[in-house]
Amino acid sequence: AGMAGAFLMEIRRGTESALLVFRYAAAELPSAPVEVSVYADSLEVRSDGSCDAAALPAGVRLAPSSCRGLRRLRGDGLHVRVRLRCSPPAADVAVTLRENLKPNKSYIFYCQSCGDIVVEDRKFLRVLPLPSENWSDLVEEWCCHPDPFARSSLHPQHGDCFIGDTFFLLNSGNDSHKSKENTRVICKRCKAILGETASSDTIKYYVTEVIIQPTEGSFSPTPRSQFVQSIVAQCLLELSSAKSTFRFTIKGDNGKTYILIWLLNSDTLLVESLGSSSSHGDFTLFGDILTPSSGPVGTWNAVKVLYQPCIQCRNKELADEWENDMGVHPLTFPSETCLELLLILGLSTTSLPPSLRCMNSFQV
Repeated sequence: AGMAGAFLMEIRRGTESALLVFRYAAAELPSAPVEVSVYADSLEVRSDGSCDAAALPAGVRLAPSSCRGLRRLRGDGLHVRVRLRCSPPAADVAVTLRENLKPNKSYIFYCQSCGDIVVEDRKFLRVLPLPSENWSDLVEEWCCHPDPFARSSLHPQHGDCFIGDTFFLLNSGNDSHKSKENTRVICKRCKAILGETASSDTIKYYVTEVIIQPTEGSFSPTPRSQFVQSIVAQCLLELSSAKSTFRFTIKGDNGKTYILIWLLNSDTLLVESLGSSSSHGDFTLFGDILTPSSGPVGTWNAVKVLYQPCIQCRNKELADEWENDMGVHPLTFPSETCLELLLILGLSTTSLPPSLRCMNSFQV
């Protein structure tokens, strides 16, 4: 009686398997026997004369005869593993940061927080990817003679846009967004941190702070947490694919390490039924983007990561170890955004059933 149809299903496309959790709080243990029915296209929970049913989204079809490992965990609910009849459709491949900009097209850069125009009607003659941020440190490994690039720098000219892992480099031109106190670039309207001045004629805009649209397009606002999640996930996927690296340090523009992230997989599909959980004030993982039009059951593509916070000297030894590991890739964002991301990760963790929130010493 305490379940009210709320469930969470974590699907792995690669293995065509799913973990299904029928959720209820510890204080809501049903007094009467509970009957759980798993069908190919729906789920049912019967208890004490009531029946809660939920239809599965299109493309998600279960193999009921494969159910195994049924167990009840206090505070979680009922856990069961089940196979899929077929793999759900693959996630739409997001347009990468490098593919989003094309030469000889005009673009407008908007502040993601308030929508104010930051760079107006800029046409790029060249859109070029930058090497990894630590490329100059590796030159000694490439060259048998003194560093030939020691006195050169990668600064964009007026018609250039250089793209790094987490930022765009533009020639400053006539833009005047500099703060008088330091080299930070701020939004004139909302005072959000957009980037920093990389040199006297170069501005670095962070990908988490600006939205780039073709001049003929229009600005469409996106909830902040949704935007940050999407951009960071995209960075992790691009780098893991291009460099086969799966561990990342999230650093602030002040040089401090805020988070250690270990990418587990990117083929996860989450299916969540809110049931009556919203009436209990529970935080749901994607509450900021679940709209009534989504219906009672929502689906989301997700990347699954392990992470460790590093603020207030937490996990310092592990952070130092990762810092000296060539297999760990650093990602730099504004310090405020690092704290936002840490909050998003924390809320994500607490939205999961307690037994799924940790793996070894990491949070999920």
